[in-house]
Amino acid sequence: MFIDERIYTLKNGKLGEFLKLYEELGKDVQVRILGNMVGYFHTDIGPLNQVVHMWGYESLDDRWQRRKELQASEEWLKYALQMRPLVQSIENKILIPEPWSPIGGNQN
Repeated sequence: MFIDERIYTLKNGKLGEFLKLYEELGKDVQVRILGNMVGYFHTDIGPLNQVVHMWGYESLDDRWQRRKELQASEEWLKYALQMRPLVQSIENKILIPEPWSPIGGNQN
């Protein structure tokens, strides 16, 4: 398993609106299609106005298929059209757990 980390830097003052919109329109469809939400956070110290969320996948193919399905979802597109104007930038990382990591590592 590996983790897809996504960091959304929001326009100043838009955090509350972003989180409310996600909870009302984006969360259910994203969880239903992507499946393994590892965590969903916002920053309080350091760079502000950021939302960080992480998703676990079994393989890159698994990630590709699930994200392709999400992008094709009318429900997701409705959310994305309203969410995009709130976002300043997006950063994406693929995190590979070490064998001894409690998240996704080999427990042997």
